[in-house]
Amino acid sequence: MRNKILLLGSGELGKELVIAMQRLGQYVIAVDNYKNAPAMQVAHEYEVINMLDGAELDRIVKKHQPDYIVPEVESIRTERFYDYEEQGYNVIPSAKAANFTMNRKSIRDLAAIDLGVKTAKYKYATSFEELKIGVNFTGIPCVVKPLMSSSGKGQSVIKTESDIEKAWNYAMEGSRGDLMEVIVEEYINFDYEITLLTLTQNNGNTLFCPPIGHRQERGDYQESWQPMTMQDVHLKMAQEMANKVTKALGGSGIWGVEFFVGNDGVYFSELSPRPHDTGMVTLAGTQNFSEFELHARAILGIPVLDIPLVRNGASAVILADNESDKWPTFTGLKEVANYKNTDFKIFGKPTSRIYRRMGVTLSYGTEECSELVVKAKEMAEKIKIN
Repeated sequence: MRNKILLLGSGELGKELVIAMQRLGQYVIAVDNYKNAPAMQVAHEYEVINMLDGAELDRIVKKHQPDYIVPEVESIRTERFYDYEEQGYNVIPSAKAANFTMNRKSIRDLAAIDLGVKTAKYKYATSFEELKIGVNFTGIPCVVKPLMSSSGKGQSVIKTESDIEKAWNYAMEGSRGDLMEVIVEEYINFDYEITLLTLTQNNGNTLFCPPIGHRQERGDYQESWQPMTMQDVHLKMAQEMANKVTKALGGSGIWGVEFFVGNDGVYFSELSPRPHDTGMVTLAGTQNFSEFELHARAILGIPVLDIPLVRNGASAVILADNESDKWPTFTGLKEVANYKNTDFKIFGKPTSRIYRRMGVTLSYGTEECSELVVKAKEMAEKIKIN
């Protein structure tokens, strides 16, 4: 049962996955483009490479000959995964899933065109001029996102025509990899948005975690809570859409499927074939297994029978407010430890920059989620990064 896992991407989500894998007796090699990434600090081995370099990817796959290749970030030469599958390697959840979901164009076209899933109106643009055409199609306000990015980087809302050029430049700055293209989509007047963590398993049973609500700023999540109260009919719609898209992509693992919910129904937004940042709330013990434990079990073929809600929970991000190339230090940890029914996680990132996510605070209990969010935010604000 001891397998070799090649983890491509070693941020805070990867770190929690490494911990979950080690608790199941697995051997992990963590890979990223910078040294001392969080997951490297808890893995058995690590590699520092440019994952957009296909030759470098080939080299480390050949060197380590892993049982499982697990992508955890977007900036990877994912088209190489098809060849790895042909060579007999297990790509998680599948080469198709990893390749499609690392690029918003592929996954959006699959959902909207191939599967007929309800989404916002959208267009693509590879230049400022094409973006203006796309904005004319979707109307103002509208949302612009790089086709390849993470944690909301490069995303903005166009509210007036004067915002178009700023949105293009910001998207190019936030784009990951070498893909200089954006998606512009109509602004959905939604009531709230959710992440529906969806677990696909090699025994064919697909399970859904209780829905997670979240709030974003600058395209990045600030707080999340579980469960999100929503109408049963809307939850059922979201589950049907998530099931349809994940089945089309194939493979086993946890998926973070995002939806907008409003008076006129549920809109599919995005999907990631791995643990989701908003799902860090599951570290508060809201479920029988965290999203990272669920991902690890699905990868290894260990069946999960159900995912019940154990207790309410909330998370809030701890953000850096300065830039430094030195290991950061934290103050306020002893103070926030005095909050009852709470926890916090420090990610161990070796450098800081403004708005970089450096940790997360967690609260849990029988209170309403809104109260738990307030508590988690208070804790996050008391933790300072130096």
